Amino acid sequence: MANHKSAVKRAKQAEKRREINKTVKTRVKNVIKAVHTAMAEKSPDKAREALAKAIPVIDKAASKGTLHHRNAARKISRLTRHVNVLQSSSQS
Repeated sequence: MANHKSAVKRAKQAEKRREINKTVKTRVKNVIKAVHTAMAEKSPDKAREALAKAIPVIDKAASKGTLHHRNAARKISRLTRHVNVLQSSSQS
């Protein structure tokens, strides 16, 4: 455990930050799962709505520093690509 006053403060800050990051990452996982669930139902409209809700959550996680900006971009890109494939396959 930390001995100096400043080290004690840093330990407290790190613990608080860890809890915040954990909730943000869980939220990101849940919105991604919602998109995957909508795609599993073969419903392009639901998938498109879920994606529209997921993108801002993922972007915010990246802007806060919880996710790396490239990781967030990759997640958004892959989800969008999957939803677009689902939509094009349902139209034909």
